[in-house]
Amino acid sequence: MVKKTVVVLLVVLALASLRLAEAQQPKKVPRIGFLTAASASSQASRLDAFRQGLRELGYVEGKNIVIEYRYAEGLDRLPALAAELVRLKVAVIVTGGAAGTRTAKQATTTIPIVMTQDPDPVGNGFVASLARPGGNITGLSTLAPELSGKQMELLKEIAPKLSRVAVLGDSNFPGNAEARREAELAAGAFKVQLQYLDVRSHEDIEALFRAASKERPDAVLLLSSSLVFSQRTNIVQLASKMRLPVMYYAAEFVEDGGLMCYAASRADSFRRAATFVDKILKGAKPADLPVEQPMKFELVINLKTAKQIGLTIPQSVLYRADRVIK
Repeated sequence: MVKKTVVVLLVVLALASLRLAEAQQPKKVPRIGFLTAASASSQASRLDAFRQGLRELGYVEGKNIVIEYRYAEGLDRLPALAAELVRLKVAVIVTGGAAGTRTAKQATTTIPIVMTQDPDPVGNGFVASLARPGGNITGLSTLAPELSGKQMELLKEIAPKLSRVAVLGDSNFPGNAEARREAELAAGAFKVQLQYLDVRSHEDIEALFRAASKERPDAVLLLSSSLVFSQRTNIVQLASKMRLPVMYYAAEFVEDGGLMCYAASRADSFRRAATFVDKILKGAKPADLPVEQPMKFELVINLKTAKQIGLTIPQSVLYRADRVIK
């Protein structure tokens, strides 16, 4: 009996020691990568939303999750930065736009990739379908092309005599061909003539605004593009100088002094991207996680800018605005 008791005690002590040792071992902190063609400053508010989404799921940066940020500030450095994240063996790569997603896709077929925003994931070849992505990429679509019609409708409301609209955008940017088609449909319904101006480089922007101004458009519709976004301060200043009402595709333009935007909330998309990261870290495969579409849209208006260009925004439009900057 004594021997049996001693053996049992020894087993109990051994198990207790093992559990104590396991408890004392530091848990592996998941490391995720964030890759974007943009700059750190341009992504600040969106990354705040992403970190908020992580916190809501119990992740605190620097404590139980590590984020490796890589800002290319253009397209040239993207491949090297993507390769760097692959070498670090991050658990997930989160991308801030189509250019980052494409580069990450070229860099790895095994590390899960979460898109925070993409106007056309299927057309870009990132996923087989929204419902069944089928590869190592999933995330969120912005559905920006379908919004062009609504943007044209809002321009008609703030400028009832609208007859000519200049459409500025990069024709090579994913989703913009469909955005143009949607704009054409809306323009036809409102009997509005469209003038297309293709932005292919930073140097084109001022010349294109001058070309648009010579045709005396009643408004400008700006299409989504990483190139255009990187030049938003310049674009806002040119629009103000030429007293052109511009419909933008992201709230950051309006915050920087642009007139108005109606679009899927980029901040909400970044916040929701955290749910994909959480599911993947818990074992889900990107191939089985359907790409989600926007749930929140926002109309943002800058009244100060409206006053500067001599435009009165109807109360009916102001009432519908999610934010009014005064």
